Amino acid sequence: TGAIKTKLTNVVGSGFRFKAQLDFEFLSMTEEQANAWEHNTEREWRLFWESKDCDVERILNGNAITRLVYRQAKENGDVLILLPRVAVPGAAYTLKLQVIEADRLCNKDNAPDSDTLAGGIKRDANGARLEYQVLKSHPGNYRSAKNYEWEIVPAYGAETGLPNVILLYQQERPGQSRGVPDLAPVIETLKQLGRFTEAELMAAVVSGYFTVFVESESGDPALSLTDLSDETGAAADDKEYKLAPGAIIGLAKGEKVHDSNPGRPNSAFDPFVQSILRQIGVALELPFELLIKHFTASYSAARAALLEGWKYFLSERRWLSENFLSVVYEVWMWEAVAIGRIPAPGFFADASIRQAYLGSQWIGPGRGMINEKDEVAAARERVDMGISTLTEETAQITGGDWERKHPQRAREHALRKEA
Repeated sequence: TGAIKTKLTNVVGSGFRFKAQLDFEFLSMTEEQANAWEHNTEREWRLFWESKDCDVERILNGNAITRLVYRQAKENGDVLILLPRVAVPGAAYTLKLQVIEADRLCNKDNAPDSDTLAGGIKRDANGARLEYQVLKSHPGNYRSAKNYEWEIVPAYGAETGLPNVILLYQQERPGQSRGVPDLAPVIETLKQLGRFTEAELMAAVVSGYFTVFVESESGDPALSLTDLSDETGAAADDKEYKLAPGAIIGLAKGEKVHDSNPGRPNSAFDPFVQSILRQIGVALELPFELLIKHFTASYSAARAALLEGWKYFLSERRWLSENFLSVVYEVWMWEAVAIGRIPAPGFFADASIRQAYLGSQWIGPGRGMINEKDEVAAARERVDMGISTLTEETAQITGGDWERKHPQRAREHALRKEA
């Protein structure tokens, strides 16, 4: 749970902020015209993405859906997102997102896999996807186990060629149809570690009850040692043996008292668990310190761990934006242009013009800082040297948009100067 949530928080966090990247030179637009177009497009995108109307169930907004699909891709290996058109009163767009659990993507009528059908995905002779076979209810739903029904969803629209489905997973082998859960390489290790932890915990609890053993020549098992914590006011002539702080117990002839030292808690438990977690962290591409949220070695070691983890998080953001966010943006843009909410001359006429309109940047939350003073000074130096920009540094440090912050800064400066 901690590993999945750590990835979710660092990769997606509170959500991605969209920034339009228009190729205005190719479109023969001035910079002022391009800025106006980008601001209008970003406004329209927020109208769609930040509303719960973008969810077919009207429960989540776009940022929450992004968190959901990323978590499902990590836990199940893949997740299915349908892109139906549903008219909702008051909503500006009919495009909706419907997140389907990966368990429901399976071969119709439980047919065996073949050269063109595997994992609920039908392909053509070249391997291109033709359709997705989606079970209408979860296969674990016992109420519909005898009457399973499948819905066949074409992979692409017949007229537009736009995707009707997004299957989000990381392909690691050629021809791979479905994804692999993130914890699959370490699932056995995690299971054994859980068993070991439970055994050590139980041993520690049991050892708390062990104090002394009374040995008698008769070996009478009827001798009872009771825990004083359960004493409820027994009579003074109670014949049971009891243990208490400073108690003096008279033993019969031939009986001896032996103390017991079970050696719990086990002093080697924590080093052993940490050793296993280091191996798990390597498989999950999470530095050990970040996996257990414990930074005690040194400043340089903690910084190195965060930087190493940040490389992975950036690659995950790139993967998520290219395979989910940009795809949804393109499908949305088709509708926005078609209904006239966004002006885009030549959008449907030429693919190169369409690509010039579809440029986008997805900015995630800032990576955080250990030593804020040094980090900001380094950012200022990078900008002064010309190897970075204010826009890049703002996105990296705070996850914000410099172009939106700059007018606010100018207003604040004017107000302070006036006052």
